[in-house]
Amino acid sequence: MSEENQINIAILDLYDGEPNEGMRCIRQLIEEFEADCHFMVNYKVFDVRLKNEMPDLTYDIFISSGGPGNPLESIGAEWDKNYFKLMDAIRSHNQKNPEHKKHVLLICHSFQLYCRQYGYGKVSKRKSTSFGVMTVHKTFEGHHDPLFRSLNDPLWAVDSRDYQIVQPNEKKISDDGATILCIEKYRPHVDLERAIMAIRFDDAIVGTQFHPEADAVGMRMYLLREDKRNFVIERYGEKKYWDMLDHLGDPDKIMLTYSTLVPRFLMMALRQRLSSVSL
Repeated sequence: MSEENQINIAILDLYDGEPNEGMRCIRQLIEEFEADCHFMVNYKVFDVRLKNEMPDLTYDIFISSGGPGNPLESIGAEWDKNYFKLMDAIRSHNQKNPEHKKHVLLICHSFQLYCRQYGYGKVSKRKSTSFGVMTVHKTFEGHHDPLFRSLNDPLWAVDSRDYQIVQPNEKKISDDGATILCIEKYRPHVDLERAIMAIRFDDAIVGTQFHPEADAVGMRMYLLREDKRNFVIERYGEKKYWDMLDHLGDPDKIMLTYSTLVPRFLMMALRQRLSSVSL
């Protein structure tokens, strides 16, 4: 099969060797996408943090995973420098090749790193860990973004983080033509900054603070673990814990997010790839 009839996806694994469900879900979504689109899809995983593995620009799509740790602590690390050499190269390529852009999806830790590196907001440590099935609120732009517009407001997503992006740099966002798509739950009675939960950096690069790849199976496994169960009950109460388990089977909550965001991101990238080939 010719290269014109293939799409190549690089999965950037930032989990640093820690056990996780995110990588399984990303692979699963790509395989489901290939089955649905009837197109030859090749993907390869790059162990970014443990092995300092990086793809080149022969790939059409880059999905960069979540991962553990403080996104500020890797500044100066070899893998971090090489990661942003790749991101710089993608951004430069997209500016020079507007008809054949590389598409990037940044998830959780990757989203924090990207915002840190390019100055879209401030990285801060949360007062407490956020973990579980949570609501995420769309902005006006989020209501009209092609990835988000068919989702409910609030949409439901899996959240798992100790850090967050706050204090958006409005000038940087405006100058770059970026838009904030989602923010943390509205709580006007609570004197806490609302974290940014999703940004469209441009028409080819988008990032989410939450985990759009998370499925009900993986999240159920996490919630049934004794340490996670105890954490959620202590942090949110027993009723909230059982509500989270119940929400996993609801088709308009994380199942809808799972079946919408990553598949639509992949389809948009494929359409752009096919249109550039036909030019």
